[in-house]
Amino acid sequence: MTLSLLAALGSVACYGVASVLQAHGARRTISSVGVDPRLLARLAMQRSYVAGLALDVVAAVCTVIALRRLPLFIVQAAVASSVAVTAVLASRVFGNRLARGEWAGIGLVMVGLALLAVTAGPEAPPSTALHLRVGLLAVAVLLVAMGAAAGRLRGPSTAALLGAIAGSAFGVGNTGIRVLVDLSPLALVRNPAAWAAAIAGVTGLLLFATALQRGSVTSATGLMTATETLLPAAFGLLVLGERPRHGLVAVAVLGFTLTILGALSLSRFGEVEPARAPAPQPADRRTGPRAP
Repeated sequence: MTLSLLAALGSVACYGVASVLQAHGARRTISSVGVDPRLLARLAMQRSYVAGLALDVVAAVCTVIALRRLPLFIVQAAVASSVAVTAVLASRVFGNRLARGEWAGIGLVMVGLALLAVTAGPEAPPSTALHLRVGLLAVAVLLVAMGAAAGRLRGPSTAALLGAIAGSAFGVGNTGIRVLVDLSPLALVRNPAAWAAAIAGVTGLLLFATALQRGSVTSATGLMTATETLLPAAFGLLVLGERPRHGLVAVAVLGFTLTILGALSLSRFGEVEPARAPAPQPADRRTGPRAP
């Protein structure tokens, strides 16, 4: 139980730092037309993106460990809260000033996570029927098709739509991981939920990288945060029967709400661009160039 909570916090830290590194790499990469898988190959040429991806791998391992004993609503809220780490790091590294409301958002995230940790009880991966796991795989494939169609669209709402689909894909990926009972290689190959997790994870990564290049960072990240937390949490509660500790339902609801509201208030930090140096001023034609 303690290991699972520590793993969840580790995923928060790793995802938060990775977002800064990946965003820097994404902005330095040529934009794609539609949803182009070759975008990931171009991003692989950017060292900062690769470093961020390596941290994502570490965060994913931490998430798997957390999902072995914690319900989806806690783990997904923790993943969403990583934007608070991104915001603080961006303010230090890139000089992005945090407004009072954003500092308040970071405070909400911290309080929300503390409340969720109190309500967490050990829950082993649930045993699910085959048709449910096949359903997760079908949803993952459907999200691939939806993402491809959304990538052909143009307009200011495209980034938000791609962010929403990316968040749904990340949510399906972690839901697939949550229902994995046997982690032996042979069992994973035979389990539709494992394939759903793999397909959805790659799809979410590609769609969000595309969304970063298309438009509003805040809308893309905000919708991604909402879909990747609310949908899996609802699935866990309604389908998997996950529950907080007895008598702490209200505390869990409050913690989840505060965490998500805080994360949404920090949506602009879902993608961070380093500050650019000011453009050089043209020399005064009457006096000539300035002396060094």
